[in-house]
Amino acid sequence: MSKKIELFARNFEEILCGFFILTMVLIVICNVLLRYFFNHSIFWAEEVSTICFVWSVFVGASAVYKHRMDIGIDVLVNKTPVKIQKVIRTLVDILLLVINGYIFYMSVIFTKISYVKPTAVLGVSSAVVNSALVFGFGLMTLHTIRFIFLDNFIRQKTGKRA
Repeated sequence: MSKKIELFARNFEEILCGFFILTMVLIVICNVLLRYFFNHSIFWAEEVSTICFVWSVFVGASAVYKHRMDIGIDVLVNKTPVKIQKVIRTLVDILLLVINGYIFYMSVIFTKISYVKPTAVLGVSSAVVNSALVFGFGLMTLHTIRFIFLDNFIRQKTGKRA
């Protein structure tokens, strides 16, 4: 059982992102079928599918970042000596920590402000939508901290990047 829990924890972002995408697709398909065959639509479908889309984007971005699958252009870095590459990569990690941390901080403020604003159809707090930013950038900030520690620890032991 602990293997399943460990696997779930390791892939939490991917599972959550998949849940939101699946929910969005099912709602949109059901709404289209209802409109086409019964001339009736679900009044809340667009808003819920938009919320699911926003959550899938920011949780998915964190999952991509976690696996270092984001786009990076390192042609110039690879042409420098190995010692300079290590310094540049550490500086980039620190810069990403500052950027992700700042966006996380700003998203917390934005979500606090939007807490009192209801959504158009369901009337739930806009913080439901905006908290996806807090969640996504919070995880990216934590992943960046993990990258800094892992990269420096592994470099000291093996001389290779994690």
